[in-house]
Amino acid sequence: MTHSTMTFRRYLVLGAVTLTSSCGDTFLSRGMKSLGPVSLDHPAALIHAVFSPWVAAGIVLLIGFFASYMTALSWADLTFVLPASSLGYVIMTLLARFWLREHVSPLRWLGVLFITAGVGFVTRGPSWTEPTTSHSLPAETRTAEEVRS
Repeated sequence: MTHSTMTFRRYLVLGAVTLTSSCGDTFLSRGMKSLGPVSLDHPAALIHAVFSPWVAAGIVLLIGFFASYMTALSWADLTFVLPASSLGYVIMTLLARFWLREHVSPLRWLGVLFITAGVGFVTRGPSWTEPTTSHSLPAETRTAEEVRS
């Protein structure tokens, strides 16, 4: 059985997932490129990187991503949320190309088109599906009576 659980507020959450992930990754890239190479062998350089403005902003956005992603997973299937939020890859590619001035090959643009088409297919389906039987649930999510039966 499937449920149509999408509301305007839930679409906003998916939008937040998409925007915070793509902007967070782009901000991290901008910040790290301005700092230069950093190694795990030099923890002081890593700490310095965390406190640089672009990297710190990227981290804050990625914390927002995880909060909105967890929210979305609480009311929708992973097989809906992950592909629907992959539109962030499209946004990130556009930001990388036009803001960071990175080269994007024609093959990568083709990948962006495939992602966009895939998002269209996924969002046309249900966001939440009921398990066919209670036995398909992991034991820790079933009640004691369901486990005994």
